[in-house]
Amino acid sequence: MDTIFTIFLLLTAVVAANIIHLIYPKIPLSIYQIVAGILMASLPTTATDFTMHPELFMMVVIAPLMFNDGQNQSFKVLSKNVKNILSLSVGFALVAVIIIGAALHLTFPRTFTLPLAFMLAAIITPTDAVAVKSLTTNVTMPENVNTTLEVESLFNDASGIVLLDLALAAFTSGAFSLTHGIWYFSYVFFGGIIFGAILGNLLISLRMKLMSQHVDIGSIVIPINVMTPVVIYWLAEECHFSGILAVVSAGVVHSILYDRLRLSSAKVQMATKMIWSIVSDALNGIVFVLLGLLIPQVIGRTTPTNLLKLIGLACGLFLVMLILRYAWARWRIVNLHSSKEKVNRDSWLLALGGVHGTITLSLAFSLPILVSGKSFAFRNSIILISALVILISIIVGAVAFPLILPRKANDYSKAEFHDALVKTVQYAITELKSNTEDRAERAIIMDQLSSQMTQYHRINTDVFEKIARKAHQLELEIIEQLAEEEKISERQAEWYSRIVARSIYNTSNHTFMSFVSTVIHRIKWRIIRHRNVKIQALHQRHLEQNQLHPDQFLSFRNVFNLLSHRVNKYLDTVQTTQNVNEITMIRRAYLQRAHFFTRDTSIDADRMNALFVEAFQLEHSYVQQSLVDGTLSQSLANALNEHISIDELVMVQSME
Repeated sequence: MDTIFTIFLLLTAVVAANIIHLIYPKIPLSIYQIVAGILMASLPTTATDFTMHPELFMMVVIAPLMFNDGQNQSFKVLSKNVKNILSLSVGFALVAVIIIGAALHLTFPRTFTLPLAFMLAAIITPTDAVAVKSLTTNVTMPENVNTTLEVESLFNDASGIVLLDLALAAFTSGAFSLTHGIWYFSYVFFGGIIFGAILGNLLISLRMKLMSQHVDIGSIVIPINVMTPVVIYWLAEECHFSGILAVVSAGVVHSILYDRLRLSSAKVQMATKMIWSIVSDALNGIVFVLLGLLIPQVIGRTTPTNLLKLIGLACGLFLVMLILRYAWARWRIVNLHSSKEKVNRDSWLLALGGVHGTITLSLAFSLPILVSGKSFAFRNSIILISALVILISIIVGAVAFPLILPRKANDYSKAEFHDALVKTVQYAITELKSNTEDRAERAIIMDQLSSQMTQYHRINTDVFEKIARKAHQLELEIIEQLAEEEKISERQAEWYSRIVARSIYNTSNHTFMSFVSTVIHRIKWRIIRHRNVKIQALHQRHLEQNQLHPDQFLSFRNVFNLLSHRVNKYLDTVQTTQNVNEITMIRRAYLQRAHFFTRDTSIDADRMNALFVEAFQLEHSYVQQSLVDGTLSQSLANALNEHISIDELVMVQSME
């Protein structure tokens, strides 16, 4: 139960950090998640006494993240950046470990032996592209630098892992063979790439075979895709290859498949993308929450004096790594394809983009507790130094990137987007109204379309209630007129009046009390509907006894249709650009009420699907025409079309 509760707390912390980031996005999400982890560590429960299991962490958390990064990368981009990948992931990783390790040993010869110094250097070498993305959400990173950082982070993780294994072996045995080290590095590094590519191709062949024989295989293909990184990582590690490089290689092979099957399996592709987006966001959040959760534990095992020394050492290591990365780019050992006037800026961006995260944390905790049967005295200090380097790199990036890079800016505001969306949906609804056929189907379509407008708008309660009261009064007047014209009986008029007297339940605010009010009204309406069956039976007998023709009186359904028609005509006359959302909510309420009391009306599902397609085509047409007329900018039109397409996809799937 403690494990389940721990997972629950981790996910809760991730969600809470995401919510706060939505409210105040100026601070990077990763910092919110780290703070959430620190606060979580203070909870009075044993569930927060988390013990990191590095192998399980690498297989269940890191492997899926790296696989997803691989399958999101374009093979064309990777093939164009092979030199940069080798330069940063292999060349720079080796040079950085040697220089930082040697500097540590020479500066602190009694504390850091060469193997121990190389171990720490290998741990802080890998970078985290996801952490960089969280720091650059609100700024515009140059595409050349961004691409280089992404491809570097795919492969330098494996370099750090292999170099750490070599240093750890040397630390344990006390001996190191250069020939064996080169052979081991090549075997693990390139063996992992080849192994992952082979398994990835086998899985793609299986997927292609299934898709050629069956149409709807999402329930088979998607679980296979989600389990792929865990299985490949485990098999690669069993063969003593790099599990991380194997899953990255398999992910890249899958990206080639996606390039070929963009439209032939659109539904599966969309579902897969959505699932991986949710999984990767959750796992990345968990990593940073874990970092915050584990920091108090590690600090608690360190004396205040030693803590200050370790903070100073972490700052020094970060500065050395920063300078090395800057020099590597400035001397064009890695080619960023920068213009002469931007070489210096891009070099600093590459240096600052070397933010550390998931792999650094997992490598630090992978250090053994016992070495040669004795307690590994430096384990806690190395873990703390690594955690501090991660924090420093994130904080420096969070401060520096906004100072160097321009802020992202749309040429439209949220309010402009919402206004344009309202006009787009209103256009589609108006066009559908002109069709006098398929009244029941159109009512449902218009109700669903209205939700596009109202989900972003806070209803003005005063305006809503004022118009709703006038609509109620109009209904009462119509009922009185029908009674005077003897189109309904006095008993029916009284019954209709009671229904109208019950105000339309509040649909403007989705609060708990609104939900309770809705449920109460639903129950009342069911009672009324049940009573109506008896009233209609008595009314029918009254007609028969008095030998009156049934057409002399309006039917139950016709009365409601008449009321809705008159109310909608009234709403058309009072609708303005200022109250369009309030009137839309009133229309929806009347549509829902009419649908409830006339639910026996047969609905043509095929016709309704056709009307849905027509409605979304009308919205796209309106956006295109507005773009041509110059009333919408290109970016705003793109945003509207994307929003409409997503709504269309959701609606089509819900109709299946």
